[in-house]
Amino acid sequence: MSKLTEYIGSQFGNPRGIVGFICCKCMNIINKKMYKKTVSLLSLNENLKLLDIGYGNGYLFKLADKSFGCNLYGIDISEDMKSLAEKRNKNALKDKRLNLEVGDCCNLQFEDNSFDAVSSINTVYFWSDTLKGLSEIRRCLVPGGCFINAVYTKEWLSRTKMAEKGFKKFEPEELIELGKQAGFENIEVVEIVKRKSFAVVYRK
Repeated sequence: MSKLTEYIGSQFGNPRGIVGFICCKCMNIINKKMYKKTVSLLSLNENLKLLDIGYGNGYLFKLADKSFGCNLYGIDISEDMKSLAEKRNKNALKDKRLNLEVGDCCNLQFEDNSFDAVSSINTVYFWSDTLKGLSEIRRCLVPGGCFINAVYTKEWLSRTKMAEKGFKKFEPEELIELGKQAGFENIEVVEIVKRKSFAVVYRK
């Protein structure tokens, strides 16, 4: 793996600077089907409180807010992404329905039972502790709330040069088992693109 490829790959886990901006724009295009599927699985409405893990430039918020106008919360490890996400979702920010933080999903600074739904698109590869992250998300969900975890398959990522280093790759069964250990009892896998991407739906 070249240093350039490794550097670009690291931007997907922590986008920063102009390269991070470009990588996020690329991810918006490449991951479009994952975004749309995630929004459809969330069953959004105007009263719902949604937390997005790794909000990046706020693309998912824009999709969710366009049709549903719900209360949007986000946490991202990258400080550079907050201003981009706020700019993209300026109407929600103006209406005080957008609340973004910089931090780690393995140490969420929210009270128990805070959210009706949680989403994550292609971030689980980078969590420092997958089980702890899932446990934290479950803690913050209301009873009956759901977490949509959209990811690329291990097979597809293994063929991608930029994912050679720094990515934890998962089979669906591994994410199901980790979800059970975190306390989720109702878990299902939904295919997005055959042999390429899927979503694990965890319900509290």
